[in-house]
Amino acid sequence: MADRVRLAVDVLVDAPPEAVWAAVTDWERQSEWMLGTTVRGTAGGGVGVGGGIEAFTGVGRLGFLDTMVVTEWDPPRLCTVRHTGRVVRGDGWFEVFALPGGRSRFVWAEELDLPLGALGRVGWTLVRPAFAAGVRLSLQRLARAVEAETAGRPPQR
Repeated sequence: MADRVRLAVDVLVDAPPEAVWAAVTDWERQSEWMLGTTVRGTAGGGVGVGGGIEAFTGVGRLGFLDTMVVTEWDPPRLCTVRHTGRVVRGDGWFEVFALPGGRSRFVWAEELDLPLGALGRVGWTLVRPAFAAGVRLSLQRLARAVEAETAGRPPQR
């Protein structure tokens, strides 16, 4: 059995859960806020259980295809995907929590299977801080974009 690691990052968004949900499930727009990721296509629009998503993660031609299948779909609260690609395997999910005052808390989490045994564990130890920082920066970009959209102004990058 592969080693499994977990990472969860959250951000507060000054927008209602429905606006956050609409932004994060607009898969093709994910490249506007998720660092190094371009969604290449979806099966069934990536909507609902069984929907599929294909995203390229990397820079230029250096990277990998991350294929996913939606396994849970509970708008505007929860989406869970199973990563089915060659490089990334495991589960990912996001949750949107309603907060007082029309605000939201958005949580992005991954529970991934590490390849390569001991080498994978060492590699994760080295990569984890940068990966977490990249996700955190991406979620901050998401929050700014959703807040700008709900306020009717152009998003700041």
